[in-house]
Amino acid sequence: MSEPAYLDHAATTPALPEVVEAVVAQLRRVGNASSLHTSGRAARRVVEESREDIAEALGCRPSEVVFTSGGTESDNMAIKGSYWARRQADPSRTRLVVSGLEHHAVLDPVLHLVKHDGAEVTWVEPDGDGVVRPEAVRSAIEQDPGSVALVSVMWANNEVGTVQPVAAIAEVVREYGVPFHTDAVQALGQVRLPLGEVGADLVTLTGHKVGGPLGVGVLVAGRDQRPVPLTHGGGQERQIRSGTLDVPGIAGLAVAVRHAVDHQAEHAARLARLRDRLITSALAADPTMAVSGWWQPGDVTHRLAGNAHLRVPGCDGDSLLYLLDAAGVQCSTGSACQAGVPQPSHVLLAMGLSEDEARGSLRLTLGHSSTEADVDSFLAALPPAVERARRARHATGRAG
Repeated sequence: MSEPAYLDHAATTPALPEVVEAVVAQLRRVGNASSLHTSGRAARRVVEESREDIAEALGCRPSEVVFTSGGTESDNMAIKGSYWARRQADPSRTRLVVSGLEHHAVLDPVLHLVKHDGAEVTWVEPDGDGVVRPEAVRSAIEQDPGSVALVSVMWANNEVGTVQPVAAIAEVVREYGVPFHTDAVQALGQVRLPLGEVGADLVTLTGHKVGGPLGVGVLVAGRDQRPVPLTHGGGQERQIRSGTLDVPGIAGLAVAVRHAVDHQAEHAARLARLRDRLITSALAADPTMAVSGWWQPGDVTHRLAGNAHLRVPGCDGDSLLYLLDAAGVQCSTGSACQAGVPQPSHVLLAMGLSEDEARGSLRLTLGHSSTEADVDSFLAALPPAVERARRARHATGRAG
């Protein structure tokens, strides 16, 4: 059997060969980076050199790079930790201003704080293209500026690929003296990520979206940010995060981040060519389909270069996913699965789409290993999958 066409790089992308080499090299060595003997100091040197390399690539200070287990932990640290810190300093800071497009790694900590810590949340909804406008953020803050503990708007959306005007949003938030957090997990490697220019106070990143190891990430936390730690034990990372440092993972992460930044422009240009061919060919084959989010051929600024999100009327996305998987094409849907029950995507609903439109969607995402053959496989498998999915929906009486 031939290898499947893998079009789910937004979920995870294959590790780069040089990353594997870096990880394996460290796995062959012994040493806890907190130990004071020779092996421990050697491990510490790897960690600090990796920290410096990541900081240089991202345009931030090494002291701002806090190593974590990945995007979810970084988001939780930023959301919960910052809320608790701000609330302790000023009990009136009870409100979170958050976009309606966020990944569940942000949404769920926010809802946890609402349920258990007396937080209030003001949702900032996007426009029909999935863009969160700076003026909408300003309006949300202005409802009661003195009550805002944190503002969080993701850099690029994981479902529809919309890139947000984070620099303009950060500028607005800064006027009110409120910390600004952005989840940049999907943005790294596909758009420029000049952290020093943007001015976000807290930035979430992870390794496995850019060819790095699974289970290692970063929270870039400004030197004036002191989120309350989620865990306690050794305070290894600025007293913000405790735990024995994953030296092999950190070494691999540094290689992946450096590669993502150094090759961002050429990588985005190549992915955009594949993305645009996929979209234009799919729409030509079935003009009833539509693209979610803002898209213009060749654009690598307003939409992630590797993201194609299609809405297929008359189909359930889950049916399409399984049919395509059986045909050797791996992708994802625009819906979230909660407790085994498919739900319409909160992102698409926030953009103003109906539940029916939100259910019939596919997310195709490209990465460094994607090829023209992957796109060919998808385009060949799509028409019969759509036909079968529509027949199945009609048979259950859900057509329309």
